[in-house]
Amino acid sequence: MIERVLELEPGRGVVVLYSGGRDSTALLDLAVRIAGRDSVLALHVNYGLRDDAAADEQHCAEMCRRLGVALEVRRPRRPESGNLQAWARDVRYGEAAQLADGGDVAAGHTATDQVETILYRLASSPSLRALLGMRPREGPLIRPLLPFTREQTTAYCSERGLEWREDTSNVSLEFARARVREQLVPALRTVHPAAEENVLALAEVLRDEADVLEALVDEVLGGKQEIALAQLRDLPAALRRLVVQRLADAAIGGPAAGVGRRAEEVAALPTHGRASIDLPRGVRAVVDHGILHFVRRTRERGQRESSTPIIKKK
Repeated sequence: MIERVLELEPGRGVVVLYSGGRDSTALLDLAVRIAGRDSVLALHVNYGLRDDAAADEQHCAEMCRRLGVALEVRRPRRPESGNLQAWARDVRYGEAAQLADGGDVAAGHTATDQVETILYRLASSPSLRALLGMRPREGPLIRPLLPFTREQTTAYCSERGLEWREDTSNVSLEFARARVREQLVPALRTVHPAAEENVLALAEVLRDEADVLEALVDEVLGGKQEIALAQLRDLPAALRRLVVQRLADAAIGGPAAGVGRRAEEVAALPTHGRASIDLPRGVRAVVDHGILHFVRRTRERGQRESSTPIIKKK
């Protein structure tokens, strides 16, 4: 198994996101074996959301002592409202990025997680990006266990005598991801026994093809963060969507999901004077004398978003 681990290198520092579950336990042990214990720092975030959160934290501390790994623990304050899963994710990655200080942050995502992620995104966000899944490296974030299934990480921990903690929320049907895991994936296996392998194979093909499409977008934009509206209109519809999506992503510094599907509205903006249209994810498309660019939208509290184009003549 160790020969197929991605991205980890001897002597290269890495912060391991360590929950105490089987996948992160396998990841932590492999990181120690490959990078060396002096190059590994474990981060455990105790959100205090479950009754056994304190026991999870104690388990992580004991395992890190056993492996000779330094452990950092964070206990963030739970927000009063909002998406708890999104908050937890943001806290986890934010704290890890600070500890890594520009170095690698390793997450224990497996091939099993990859299948669940693709299926979840396919249902909730219809786009090419939804089908691409997670990459082994995205900036400082690495996923060394993507070649392995959850069954394989379980076997690895058992063979190495590594104990792990079970998170009961992983099977709670209250969460959409758990419904994918417990209901959708088993249903797909009844359709075809190799359903999960086929999903992964398709994602790999699409990632290769997406690289070709990204190169086309690079050629169209030529390194610029703007494009002439007339040029955008002349592009094939698919390429037009990709260009709009790329510019929108750059405007907010991350994925602006759904903006590409509004490419036709953007292309319909007038070329004279100045015009703009508000789009999803806090993005605004602005045309200034025929040149299109995107900005992050700001709005006052209580102000409603509008998709109506705002046109100013000059």
